[in-house]
Amino acid sequence: MNVHDPGPPGDSGLTVRDLAVNYGPVTALRGVSLDVPRGAVVTVLGGNGAGKSTLLRAISGTLRFHRGGVGSGAVAFGGRKLSGASTSAVVAHGVVQVPEGRKVFARMTVEENLRAGALGARDRRAAAEARQRVLTLFPVLAERARQRAGLLSGGEQQMLAIGRALMARPKLLLLDEPTLGLAPMMALRIADTVREINAQGTTVLLVEQNAALALSLATHAYVLEVGRVVLSGPAAELAESDEVRRRYLGIGDDRDEALLSGAPSIRPALSRWSA
Repeated sequence: MNVHDPGPPGDSGLTVRDLAVNYGPVTALRGVSLDVPRGAVVTVLGGNGAGKSTLLRAISGTLRFHRGGVGSGAVAFGGRKLSGASTSAVVAHGVVQVPEGRKVFARMTVEENLRAGALGARDRRAAAEARQRVLTLFPVLAERARQRAGLLSGGEQQMLAIGRALMARPKLLLLDEPTLGLAPMMALRIADTVREINAQGTTVLLVEQNAALALSLATHAYVLEVGRVVLSGPAAELAESDEVRRRYLGIGDDRDEALLSGAPSIRPALSRWSA
């Protein structure tokens, strides 16, 4: 683990360097640097107001919709600069965000939501392949194709939100709190799907309020506090860090000792937060 090292080499993946973001006079991110190597799953942990969602907005080019702006620093993906690019240009470069709260088009059908994700696609065959991929990952969406999205369950809406993003055939998928508000079993299903999406070749940057789940999915992790990266390293190492276990996994010092001794009756309590 390292406070200053931004992480593994970026290669052709995502690189963020010395990023500062402001909402008017309020500074939300201060000198944030991180790397998401191609083919990896990287997670960002942090408490409420740490700047996790702001980071994803800065990468995806959606800050302007929240009255925010990049003050300094750089964002690049695949060697191409994303800083200052429009949201549509960022998507064209292969970077797509699934926002917190799902944000499906409630009055549109499931099928219409999926078509919206493929707007601008010129290759009909590729769009058809993307649709088949989505329906293979989420068969329930095929069953609900003519149903209005607003009538889906929370878990089904999250599937639709991810599926809509996949219709754009992203190289890098930005996931903002994908299990927020979901029942534990549905959260595990979403986690399994994230693994499968990554196994199919899509790089993932995950912001997730369930720290234990996030660390189990990721190869590398960063911890944000008040807009700064205060800790980074391999996810397995952070999961064993006393500080991370105490603050984000809800395991106190006394219980740490019991867990390390192998006491079968002790189970870590998971803390949950919103971005």
